Amino acid sequence: MPEPGTPLNTSLRELIQHDPGFNPKEFLNGARMAYEMIVMAFADGDRKTLKSLLSRDVLEGFETVIADRESRGEVVKSTFVGIERAEITQAVVRDNEEQITVRIICQLITATYDKAGTLIDGDAEQVTEVNDLWTFARDVRSRDPNWKLVATEADA
Repeated sequence: MPEPGTPLNTSLRELIQHDPGFNPKEFLNGARMAYEMIVMAFADGDRKTLKSLLSRDVLEGFETVIADRESRGEVVKSTFVGIERAEITQAVVRDNEEQITVRIICQLITATYDKAGTLIDGDAEQVTEVNDLWTFARDVRSRDPNWKLVATEADA
């Protein structure tokens, strides 16, 4: 939990009052696993895995990029090195939806190849640091305890 008296601490306490089963540590562990699954599924063009983890709007955006890549015959090869840090930056309860934003800093090796097999983006050997802000949400009325990714943005 963040420091007492901070806006994040207050909002997490409100979320826990709304959803007594919520555990920030367990949520972060799940967010880490989901992050790796989503990043790798996106690189692999695995729409089935993405469909189970993303909101409809985010899925449409990911599918557009995957389809564009496929239409050009491009292949992405990624190696997930690991997550350096994951921390909750925001927690909100709106009506019956909980939303939590997580800052994730990870190491990733990514290379994109054209249809001839020529490297066109990234580096097949170089580890890069990726800083993302991802927002997960779930409907508290749903029996499904799983969270869906509802927004992504790069973090400076």
